[in-house]
Formats: sequence, structure tokens, C-alpha cells
Amino acid sequence: MANPLDTLKKMKGKSWTELRMRGEQMIAARTDQIGLSGKLPTDEEFFALIDDSYFGGETPTATDLFVKFYEDAEYSFFPSFRQKAQTLETSRTLFGAESEQKILEKAEKIVAGKFDLLGFENLDFGAEIDWHYEPLSGKRSPLKHWKQFDELDAEETGDKKIVWELNRQQYFFNLGAAFWLTGDERFAECFVHHLESWMKQNQPGIGVNWVSSLEVSFRVISWIWAFNFFKEAAIFTPEIFQNALKFVYLHGRHLEKYLSTYYSPNTHLTGEALGLYYLGTQFPFFKAAKNWRETGTRILFAELDRQILNDGVYFEQSTWYQRYTADFYTHFFILKTLNGAAGDKDLQTKLDEKLQSLTDFLMFATRPDGTTPIIGDDDGGRLLPHSNGKSDDFRAVLSTNAVLFERGDYKFVAGDLAEETLWLLGTAGKHSFENLPAYQPDKNSAAFENGGYFVMRDGWAKSSNFLLVDCGAVGALSGGHGHADALAIDLAVGGRTVLVDAGTYSYHESAEMRDYFRASEAHNTLTIDDASQSEANGKFSWKTKANAQLQKWISQPRFDFFEGSHDGYLRLDAPATHTRSILFLKNDYWILRDFVETSGTHDYQLNFHFDAGANPAIETAENGAVFVNDAASNARFFTFGDNGEWRQKTSSISNLYGRKIDAPHLQFASSGAGAQEFFTFILPHDAGENAPEVQEIEVSGGRAFVVSFRGYQDLFVFADGEQIVRTEIFNTNFRFLWARLSAGEKLPEEFVMLGGTHFSLDGREIVHQTHELEFAAARRVANKLNVNTSENAFSISLRRKYSTTYILKNQD
Repeated sequence: MANPLDTLKKMKGKSWTELRMRGEQMIAARTDQIGLSGKLPTDEEFFALIDDSYFGGETPTATDLFVKFYEDAEYSFFPSFRQKAQTLETSRTLFGAESEQKILEKAEKIVAGKFDLLGFENLDFGAEIDWHYEPLSGKRSPLKHWKQFDELDAEETGDKKIVWELNRQQYFFNLGAAFWLTGDERFAECFVHHLESWMKQNQPGIGVNWVSSLEVSFRVISWIWAFNFFKEAAIFTPEIFQNALKFVYLHGRHLEKYLSTYYSPNTHLTGEALGLYYLGTQFPFFKAAKNWRETGTRILFAELDRQILNDGVYFEQSTWYQRYTADFYTHFFILKTLNGAAGDKDLQTKLDEKLQSLTDFLMFATRPDGTTPIIGDDDGGRLLPHSNGKSDDFRAVLSTNAVLFERGDYKFVAGDLAEETLWLLGTAGKHSFENLPAYQPDKNSAAFENGGYFVMRDGWAKSSNFLLVDCGAVGALSGGHGHADALAIDLAVGGRTVLVDAGTYSYHESAEMRDYFRASEAHNTLTIDDASQSEANGKFSWKTKANAQLQKWISQPRFDFFEGSHDGYLRLDAPATHTRSILFLKNDYWILRDFVETSGTHDYQLNFHFDAGANPAIETAENGAVFVNDAASNARFFTFGDNGEWRQKTSSISNLYGRKIDAPHLQFASSGAGAQEFFTFILPHDAGENAPEVQEIEVSGGRAFVVSFRGYQDLFVFADGEQIVRTEIFNTNFRFLWARLSAGEKLPEEFVMLGGTHFSLDGREIVHQTHELEFAAARRVANKLNVNTSENAFSISLRRKYSTTYILKNQD
């Protein structure tokens, strides 16, 4: 029994509206448990739920309901279903025999009782499915009232996500597609058998499959899709349909009574609202339909501002849930349009803007290979329709919304029309996609400051370079779906994904696995004393949360610059603050500076998680520098600290819930007292070119490195403090300076400088300000130096002769 004091603590600070709703839900659940509601309606009770005005004032028969549903679906459901022949022909033309074969293979497995669920393959449930069985643990959930389950406890039930994924019955989509392709009644028989079996084993309110209202929503959405697929199936009779409608009604009633308004006001709430909107538009003959439709609409509009930040980032800091949210609102947008719901113009405008902002972020977060970094939690779930695409390929959202909003940039990044787009928009959507002119996004790099994501790229080709850095919060609400990933990066070199987030793997397998995958060590960031920036406190909460802060973001045609910090290590006995700076020289390479401000002694680990296809090895360059060479991407990693060494081990990564694979994990490890500083150079190695190398050289008042790259001799200088760094050619106090010298040239041809007031070239003053400039970039063309700063642009004629080498001088 709950401790009354604990109950009072939970009530503290709650609004009257929240207390009232929670109270109503408790009373409703208790009423269900003692049998006053929640039972399957009799035929008489069921027909009392129907608005007979849709049937001429007469009580409808099962056939009347059957006919009415399909009549309404002609205009209220997705257009691909009223164009069956055209949809199939288009699918075969665009996606080919391979896609069709995969659909049929999956359908045959389902008939045999074998399922691919989340990242698990060939789970065998047998021909007679036990809908409460979890095959990995071998546990069967007890048949008790849903309110008596602990949603987060796996001891009694095994991993509920596996049970729920089966009970979402989204595989009905695959059976339906196979039935359309072949006309084979076996697939319809399997659907009907599973539908009736489910209804028999899951009496209203009893069992684990009624615990989560989101699961209830997803299941009823699956049924609606299935009803449309099996319209012409001989075995799917009006009588079976009527019996299913009783459960459809119970799903709707459960949703409206047990919304996650305060329990999980995230994708749970929006997913439940979408289910209500589906119900209200597809079954208008229920008396409750108007309330379902209006409730779903109200919630979906209300959550636009709360769950979608101003820059389009989903508020829980998870790219998987970002995709979920975009899918929810895409379905809402299409169904709302089909059902002629005009409504408030201002709200419609907001929906248009927010859905596009969600899609904008997904567009910029798309890697050159078409996949999306899995940042934060990935629960493995999807909204219908399903396709044969990779689990981390989110471009179907871009494909569909390219048509909805006539966005040629979405089409450009999406590439080809997605299967999902055909199912949602029909052949008319296919024609619109084909006729839409594609164009590159108007910029390469992008900042999403509200969400804390910064994307660096030098183009939109498949061979482009890409880096995404995370400087956002752990996540909204309890941070339950965020990870301890402040200042972590995701990297693609020459179009190939190289560094990845470790992913999620599982919520429930074990506390150790759950904590590992969301801890800082599982991300491409710096850890101190092997501690995580944020400390876990259960599966979906944190004891402490790191606060990340953006210091600087600059994006220019030649370079991008990011600087951010976090305070997650202030809790250590010797407090520490981590700052990461990243300079991306577009079409060249990246330079990272990691700085730790502390007065204590610590161990440091710079983590680099390589993708499973990578092949990194620790090697030694001709100049003696130890580096990491990834043979798969031809990228080299040079890291410099006061001391330290590279270590290689194998760690786990996951790009889909339930799937875990081994992958290379490289660490640059060191120890030190007081402030520490690390510089990492990530250099592509082009075939036929001399291998790039980096060498540190001494300089007073900072750090300096010579980079041999593609036949150039580049110089990178970091000025520590306000002291001027002098060379024979130039003097500067800019914090970061990069210069490029071509072979045989006497003068650098290019400069990039960040954060300073002074730059002179061979004694001639080029930049001299009383206040700090954000940046200055200069390019020499013959004897003319073209300079562009954060405040102005100008040119200077150069006429003097210069020596052939740089010589760094000390300044006392």
C-alpha cells in the first residue's frame, strides 16, 4: 500500500487541474477494477453507442456498419487505399521486385508465428500466440487489472517493450500489403485469427496490454489500417467487424479516460491524441466520435509549442522521438486535410510552421549517407506505414513533407520518393514529388540554439564532410529520454559515417546496460575520472544533470566555429569545467580543443566511438607522432595533451532498440594536475596524396602545430591569454589562428582567425581594433590580401618581399 506521506509529497506543487484529472483517473481505474465498468458491451449496449442518424434513424446492422465504414474511408482515409491498382503498380515500378519479396517473406514468417520486433529477429511465438508472453525472458505477464502493474518493472513481465511491440499489431500492415500483392487469403486468415485471438485473450482492462495508453493508441491505429487493407477479404465479415468495433470503442474510451497529460506529457500524450483523432475521423458514427476528434485536435495543437522548441528541436533531446513527433504531426496534417477540418487559421498556420521546423532539423541532421545520428533514447518504435528502409534512415519524413509543403530542399535531401509517402499520399503524391523541382538547402551548416545542436558540413553531396555537436540540455521533464552527452560529436568523413553515438539498446535488460548506454563514456566527449557528466537515478531520471552553455557559433563559407561548455563535473571533489572548441575548415579538416578548468588532479579520457564498419588502429607517423588511422574512412586522428596515450578497446553500440553490436572504442587517456588542454586534429587522407601529419612546435603564450596536408604546410596557433604570438611573417593575439602555405610560396595564401584585436603581416597592420572581433578571414590573390571580418570587408595591396619560411618567436 502506498505511503500516505509519499502521496502527499507527490501532490505538493501540483495545480488544481492536475490534481482533479489525476483524481478522476484514479477513481475511473478503481471503478474498472471492482467491475462497475470496463466490460465488453453486449450487442444492445453496443448499438446504444452508435449515432443512428448516420443510418436514417434506424438501428444499424453489422452489414450497415461495415458498408458505412468503407464508404467514409473513401474520402477520410489515406488516398492510396482508394487507388489500390494504381498504388500497387506504382509500388512495383518504383521499389521493384526486391521490396515486394521482402514484404512477402515477412508475411510468411508472420503466418508461421515468427516476428522481427524492434532489433530482435525471428522471435518465435508459434501459430497460437500468447499475447502476454515475452520470449527473451520466458516470462508471461499475469492476468490482472492494468493498474496493478508497475510500468517500469521488468521482474514480473520481462521487457514490456517486446510484449507491447507485438501487441501494437503493426505487422498487420505487412500482412495487408502481402494480401494486396497476391490476393492470397492465408494472409487475411492470419489477420482475422490474430484479431480474434487478441480480443479473446485481452478482456477490457485486464492484462499488461492495457497499461500504456500509447500502446492502446498504436494498436487501434493498426486496426484501422488493417480494416482498410482487408476490405475485400472473404473471411473478414461484417460480424467480425462488428465485434472488433466493440473493442475499438473500448480503446477510444480508455484513451480519453487515461491520457498521459501529467504522467508522460511527451510523445505518449501526442501519440494518444493522434489515436483519438484517428478514431474520431474514421468512425464518425460513434456518439463519442466528436469528442474523440476534438480532444485529439486540442491536444495536438496545444503541444506544438510545448514539445517543439522554436528552432524545431523536439524538447526531450532525442532524434528518434523527433522523428516520432514529425510522423505524428504529418499524419494529423494529412487526416485533417482529408476530413475537411478547416478550424482556426492561426492554429493551422502554426501547425504548418512547426511541422516544417521539425522537418528542417531532420534535414540538417541527415548525414551524407542518408542516415541520422541516434542522439538520446531510441525506443525502436515506429508509426505506420512501415517500409524496408534502415531503422536510422529518417528521410521518409522529408519525402512526404516535400510534397505537403512543396519544399524542393526536402526532396533534394530525401533523394527518392519513400514507400511511406506513396502509402500516405497515393499516386497523386508520387506525381507531385516527381514534378517538384529539387534544390539544395540554402545553407550547409546550421545552428539550432534552442535545442543545442550545431551542424557543420561543407556540402550536400554523398561525399561531403559532416559533424554534429550536442550542446543542449539533458532533456525536458525529468530528462528521461536524454543522455549524458554534452559536447559529444557525430562525424562523417568524405561521406562515410565514422564516429557515432552508442545509442540506447535497452530500457529494461539490466540497470547496468541502461546506465552504460546513456552515460558520458558511451559518447564522443571528454570524461573525467571515468565519471559521467550527469548521474543516473533510475531508468528515466537523473540524480544530477549537466548544464551545457553555448559560448560561440560562427558559420562562414570557409569555416565553422563552435565553442561550448558544461558544468557536469563541478560535483567532483576537485570541481572541473569542460569547454570544447571546434574549428571546421570546410573541405579540409577539423581541429578540436578540449580545455578543463580545475585546480585538482584528475584522470581524463577523450572518447571516440567508431561505427561498426570502421577499422581504426593506433599507428606512429614518420615524425614520431602517435595517431589513430581509420582504414575504412582514411581519416587520421592526432591528439596532443601535456601527456597521454591512445588506448583501443571494444565497446557496444546500438542503432536500434534491442540490437547491440561490438565496435571500436578509442580513448586518449591522460592524468594531470591543474588546468588541462587537448588538441585533436581529424584529417581526411585522400588516395594518392601524402599521408597527413601533425607536429607540435614550441611557442610562448600558447600552442602551435604544423599540419602537413594535401601538399600544404598549415600552421595552427592557439594564443593563451592576451599575449601576442609573433612569427617572422605575422603577429597576432587572436585566440585561434590558422594559416596555409603552398609549396614554393613565400607567403601564406589564407588565414582564419577567431577572437582577437590584432593581426599584422610582415610589420604591416592588417587588423587593429580596440574591441575584440569575432573573426577575421583573409585570402591572398597575388599581391592583394582580401580580408573579411565580423564587422567589415576590405582589401590591402602587398608589395614587400617575404622570406620562405615561418619562424616562431617568443615574446617576453
